[in-house]
Amino acid sequence: MYVILSFTLVPVDVGLSISKYVAEAENILSKSGLTYTLHANGTNVEGDWDEVISTIKKCQQKIHDMGAKRIFTTIQLGTRTDKIQNMDDKIKSVEDKI
Repeated sequence: MYVILSFTLVPVDVGLSISKYVAEAENILSKSGLTYTLHANGTNVEGDWDEVISTIKKCQQKIHDMGAKRIFTTIQLGTRTDKIQNMDDKIKSVEDKI
């Protein structure tokens, strides 16, 4: 199943700046082969459901391995059964109506 997902991983016990943790998660995503986009409050990623979830699990584990004892994670996802629609398609659909 194809999924478009937005997620945010926030280690809660590492201080105010979390950019080095976000960077490590982005490194994992870059090696995954999945399409993803970093934004100000998280990351969008799309692809096969199992691959996307497995990659997020790797990100979560890496942040724990870096010393975070607790991580707060939010995930929003959407799927369709009538067609495959990627992130660019969704944005273009809205832009065409503006």
